Amino acid sequence: MTTATKIKNDRILKALRCEATDRPPVWMMRQAGRYLPEYQAIRKQFSFLDLCKNPPKAAEVSVQPYEILGVDAIIMFSDILVPLEPMGSAVSFATGSPKFADPIRTPEQVDALKALDASELETSCSFVYETITEIKSRVKDEVPVLGFAGAPWTLASYMIEGGGSKDFAAIKTLSYQNPHAMHQLLQKLSDTIADYLILKLKHGADAVQLFDTWASMMTQEDYQEFALPYQQKIIAKIREKYPEASITLYVNGVANILDYMLQSGANCLSVDWRVNLAEVRSFVADRNIAIQGNFDPCKLLGTKQSVIDETKRMLELAGNEPGYIANLGHGILPMVPVENARAFIETIQANS
Repeated sequence: MTTATKIKNDRILKALRCEATDRPPVWMMRQAGRYLPEYQAIRKQFSFLDLCKNPPKAAEVSVQPYEILGVDAIIMFSDILVPLEPMGSAVSFATGSPKFADPIRTPEQVDALKALDASELETSCSFVYETITEIKSRVKDEVPVLGFAGAPWTLASYMIEGGGSKDFAAIKTLSYQNPHAMHQLLQKLSDTIADYLILKLKHGADAVQLFDTWASMMTQEDYQEFALPYQQKIIAKIREKYPEASITLYVNGVANILDYMLQSGANCLSVDWRVNLAEVRSFVADRNIAIQGNFDPCKLLGTKQSVIDETKRMLELAGNEPGYIANLGHGILPMVPVENARAFIETIQANS
């Protein structure tokens, strides 16, 4: 975690602390990805996982959005499922989407999974930390470097469903038929992910984001049982080691659980486009909680002028109070024209 050196463009770090900035800082979730021809050129040489495990090339694609679009932060290129393989749950991306050949469906399978401590992670996921080091050496403290991880419920959903899902029936079946096994799995994941993020901060990440993308796909009561406690465990453990760490929590579809997200311990909530940004900003007023979001990624598929107009509208809703980071409400889509992504970034950066 960078403390000794000063980040030249530290707008995002200030916004995460709810300090005043001359303009809203901006980056985009999945900003290092398939919409960039430069990324596609490198991907032709590597499988997705091989690229994740190649620190020089992973660093190169991580830096591309900064060099091409001028974003205010670099989020390292990786995937939330990376730590699961050394835990004993192998994943492949042969079809472009994550697939688990042996989904976790029984208590015996949960028992067989191994929670990883810091020393084991530093060995099994060494490429992750080498990528952060490589990024830091390339950007020379020009902008912050962000690390990230998946939260336990979201990771468990992939492991149990065997990949993506529309109804999340398999994970809910395990939760309702054998809640003990479900909690055992979530605890193993939370122990692993807490150390995984701590190591990212140790190796130079300036802030981290916890993705609990699918945690909104349950009732409020289930969120309080199966998602929130494990978010809290991870964040509390990070803060034991790094009390001043900036931690952002993202959930896709926050409308019915926003007040519970406030209980997570995160100092920034990343919200999607289904909520009114002005109302969210009002909701967290006087709580010293930053807000990130919430441009609908599909709006980047419009005309350049419509992107500019809709971005200005988002900024109006966000208001001028400190503690706002402009971003998308989910990851950027592969078919987005680069000029539209640039228009989004430049419109925000002109808002000074």
